[in-house]
Amino acid sequence: MGTGDEEQGAGRLARREQDILALERRGFTGPGVKERAIREELGLAPVRYYQLLNALLDDPRALAHDPVTVHRLRRVRETRRTER
Repeated sequence: MGTGDEEQGAGRLARREQDILALERRGFTGPGVKERAIREELGLAPVRYYQLLNALLDDPRALAHDPVTVHRLRRVRETRRTER
């Protein structure tokens, strides 16, 4: 038997991946609020969180799970890439 992250069916996101997308759907006010939520709710360092999030944006399972959030975040990512 595996852990929660390993117990995913074919085509389904792991619990942590779902939680990352859920956190991205929320609005955060003020500096540091989102980073605090990342640490407290997910137990991740913000750098690791953003690495996982970036990988999720290219995952077709994430797109199927939450297309609105994934499309929005892909647009934000592309805008930032073109500004560099």
